[in-house]
Amino acid sequence: MDLKIAAKILLTLGLILPLFACSDSGPAEAAAPVRTLSSSPPSASASAREPFYVASGPLIVEHQVDVAAQREGIVAEVRAEPGLVVRQGQLLAKLDDRQITADLDAARARTRAAAADLKNWEAEARVLEADAERARKLWEAKLLTQELYDHARYKAESDQWDVKRAQEVLVNAQQSEHSLELELEKTRITAPFPSVVARRYIRSGQQVSRGDRMFWVTETSPLRVKFTLPEHFAGRVQRGQLLELTSSATGETKYSAKVTEISPVIDPSSGTIEVVALLVGSISELRPGMTTSIYVPNLP
Repeated sequence: MDLKIAAKILLTLGLILPLFACSDSGPAEAAAPVRTLSSSPPSASASAREPFYVASGPLIVEHQVDVAAQREGIVAEVRAEPGLVVRQGQLLAKLDDRQITADLDAARARTRAAAADLKNWEAEARVLEADAERARKLWEAKLLTQELYDHARYKAESDQWDVKRAQEVLVNAQQSEHSLELELEKTRITAPFPSVVARRYIRSGQQVSRGDRMFWVTETSPLRVKFTLPEHFAGRVQRGQLLELTSSATGETKYSAKVTEISPVIDPSSGTIEVVALLVGSISELRPGMTTSIYVPNLP
């Protein structure tokens, strides 16, 4: 009996001892604490400020467009090259207009025919009115029957409607002629305003479609600069305020610009306001498209 008890005790100890061995863990196996790296404080004081806020923006002009074809056709003639100074309405290029010219001549002939037909109907109407008046007098004198008088009167009234029809035919012919005149004008590519030709996109003999770019024309003055400022400048920059600006293309030369437009709202996506200033004084070295630096007083 004692042997059985001793065997049970040994078996129990054999099962418990491995569990103690597995659960024993040293301090080296403990999880290392997580360290958080804090950002270093800024080197400069938050209250330190520069005397000027430097913005950048391009030089622009009010009128600068691509002159596009208003109808399809073949370029018959090119009269403008880049650098040419042109006046408003000056011819830059021509499209082949032979078909439109022929159609316009035919339309003008139809207009002349309709005008002649109208005059013929008007003359006949006057004759019939005279006949109706004579028939009335004869009817009043009892020298003409009622039926003959009514016939003359209705004949004159009917002719008046023929006159109105001829008038409408003439109007239709005139409008068709005017429509072709407008199409003929579209074959003549002209400058929309006094400008300089900046680019030419076409060549003689080229087939163009409606909307194709043909020339890029631009004004050269007055020059403006468009730029944006942080929202805290709202209310600080005023219209009429003079600002200084420079351009890397002209070195250290300083120019003046007068604020003419200030956006009344703040762009929520960028938190900025848009400002436009008109350049004043001598600006002969500047050209549209140049990038400039604008110095805005950074008031407290």
